[in-house]
This record gives sequence, structure tokens and C-alpha cells, in this order.
Amino acid sequence: MQMTLNMLPRLRGGGSLKITRTVSPSLHSLFSRSPPSRLLSGAPVDVAGDDLLLQHSPPPPVKPLIPTLLQPRVVVYDGVCHLCHQGVKRVIAADKHRKIKFCCLQSKAAEPYLRVCGLDREDVLRRFLFIEGPGLYHQASTAALRVLSYLPLPYSALSMLLIIPTPLRDAIYDYVAKRRYDWFGKEKDCLVLKEKEMLERFIDREEMLDQNRSDS
Repeated sequence: MQMTLNMLPRLRGGGSLKITRTVSPSLHSLFSRSPPSRLLSGAPVDVAGDDLLLQHSPPPPVKPLIPTLLQPRVVVYDGVCHLCHQGVKRVIAADKHRKIKFCCLQSKAAEPYLRVCGLDREDVLRRFLFIEGPGLYHQASTAALRVLSYLPLPYSALSMLLIIPTPLRDAIYDYVAKRRYDWFGKEKDCLVLKEKEMLERFIDREEMLDQNRSDS
């Protein structure tokens, strides 16, 4: 349909009428040389003016977090054994730089350390466990000597006993370990609860404190 100027309304004062032309968004999309770009997660990106398609690279695989959450240099020991408890006290007193941490075998916090080493509680009741780092753990006499290696002199010098064949060292360890309850006694609960100033060196301290509050 044609429109003439005579059909347009006259403006007062002799002014002119300015006509603007608008195009609906749908028409714009039809006539635009390059369509508006869209960014969709996982979809190609359309760059205006260049027919360049950029592909999102796939995300890296997620690694399991459990091994990295375990702390290094952790001693897992029989917390109800008087002999074991005295040994832990001596290590804490000598370890001025707080390199060694502890965990009672009877606590739930010990379970991930047992799993990563492929051990159960009975294994550690016979021979205490020292997790030195990822994929590196020791038991029995080797564990004791490796713990001493992190202490200052003269304790660290005792780690030289590692040159003694392991079967011989472990034979002496096992002889004492089998008789420790008869010789030194045991308790119902972890002995560290009786000396709470030591708890700051234990990774299972919150669990033991909660248990102690529930029992009292």
C-alpha cells in the first residue's frame, strides 16, 4: 500500500514530521548478515564475522580425595595398652618440632588409615602402625625406628638399628608385644583421656572428647 505526503497529518507551526522505521527482532534476525552469537555450555561458539567454531575442552578427570586427606607421620597404636601409652608420652616429650601425630586404634579416625594400608585392627593390635607418607607405612620394630628417625639426637641415632635384619628385630618386638598386657596392664578406654594435655597431638582428639562427654 502506498502512502502520499498529503495523507500525513499536518503539524502545527509548520514543523515537519520525522518518521523513524523500526524493524521487529524477528525481521532483524532474517536480514542480519551474522546471527547473534550464543554461548551454550558444551556447545560450539559462533563468532560474528568469522565462521570460527571453538570447542570447549572436556573437564579433567576428578581425582579421589581420600588419600590426600590422610595426614603423614601418623602413629596408630593400641590406646588401651600401658606400655604403648608410655612410649607415646616419651615420643611427644622428645618431639619438640611436633613432627609426629598419633591416633588410637580404637577410634573411628583410625579406619581410613587402616584401609589405605590394607590392614585390620587385629593386625595393628599385634604390631603398631606408622604411616610415614602416601603409600609408605611400617609396622613393628621398623615402625618404631622410623619414628625415632624424626626425633632430635640422641633418639634419631637409634634409627641406625635398621641395619639389623628385620626378622631378628621383629622377633624381639613380638615377644614383648604378646606379653605387654600381662606385664604392664591395660585399660578399658584410651589412656590419653587421662592426660588431656597430650590430646593436641592426636588426630582423633575431637572424637575422644565427644565420647568422654557422653560417658560422663
